[in-house]
Amino acid sequence: QVQLVESGGGLVQPGDSLRLSCAASGRTFSSYAMGWFRQAPGKEREFVAAVRRSSGITYYADSAKGRFTISRDNAKNTVYLQMNSLKPEDTAVYYCAARYSGGSYDQLRDYDYWGQGTQVTVSS
Repeated sequence: QVQLVESGGGLVQPGDSLRLSCAASGRTFSSYAMGWFRQAPGKEREFVAAVRRSSGITYYADSAKGRFTISRDNAKNTVYLQMNSLKPEDTAVYYCAARYSGGSYDQLRDYDYWGQGTQVTVSS
């Protein structure tokens, strides 16, 4: 079992930056690949970024490439999402997720554990 707690969301203006954190507890953090997803009002939850267990290889949605950076600190049991040049369309609840087994990094169904989410609002 893994517990995930997101933090760092808030209200920012277009062009601003924000860093989300996700603290994990429970089973060995380094055993899990980690991902960030988001869900805007009235829309389905979508993939944002993911990072492999130990290699640090990352994956990004097209909407995140060049602006967002996912990273992990296995010593701190934490995964981060650095978001730069934020746009109003980035407004959503952002969820952290952990996956233990195989599958696709961008598929919700392949993740085993989820956090409660943190709200990010980008508005002038």
